Amino acid sequence: MRRIHRTRQRHRKNFSEGIVNRAIAAAHTGHAKLIEADAYLFDIDGTLFNSRDAVHYQAFCRTLAEVYGVEPSLDGLPVHGNTDIGILRAAVARAGKSDSFEKRLPRALELLQSEFAAGAEQFLPQLCPFIGELIQHLHDRGKILGVASGNLTMVGWAKITAAGLRAYFSFGAFCDGCEARADIVRVAIAQARKIAASAGPVAAVCLVGDTPADIAAARANAIPVIAVATGTFSFAELLAGQPDLCLNSCADLRL
Repeated sequence: MRRIHRTRQRHRKNFSEGIVNRAIAAAHTGHAKLIEADAYLFDIDGTLFNSRDAVHYQAFCRTLAEVYGVEPSLDGLPVHGNTDIGILRAAVARAGKSDSFEKRLPRALELLQSEFAAGAEQFLPQLCPFIGELIQHLHDRGKILGVASGNLTMVGWAKITAAGLRAYFSFGAFCDGCEARADIVRVAIAQARKIAASAGPVAAVCLVGDTPADIAAARANAIPVIAVATGTFSFAELLAGQPDLCLNSCADLRL
């Protein structure tokens, strides 16, 4: 029994090292092969694009101040890889007002969305390297493209529209009905497979994201994940989560 256990441990270690070595090689050569799937799910912030404006941040701050009466700041909170609801929850908890969170949440979400809508014209997304080419390539090949984001639905689609990518995505899953990122991905997978049902067997789905939370969500749903270091997490930090493919950016891909 001990010998079998050690063999399995060595197998897992070799498998993990293989993933790491392939990822590093791809990063150095810029010739990573895209994971083949029938459908691709994309995170939004840090994966599709980044923005240097404060539209979303200011919407959070006003919501925290007016609905919960707490400090209008997200500084020091776990924002990246979190969800809009999760960010609000963390800010309210830090202020010691968790007891009021759920009761006031509907009003908070309403105000957060209306505040973002009011400033949407000032939202200035900048596409991540090669993301436009990748989306176009997948679309031209007839792949199913969807969104799996921690944003609220209205906020997520408004951002994607501002980036000029709305026409490429046929569906999306957001945090409105499921706060945990793994649940958001689970909903998106179900949507993708429903769309692909007429094409035959269960569709292969791949997630593209820029945070360890995206990697964990893919693992929780047993689908492959491509991690791109175009957000706030470095290549090394993402590689530590052992994604199926780790890239500095989508420009590393060979299409």
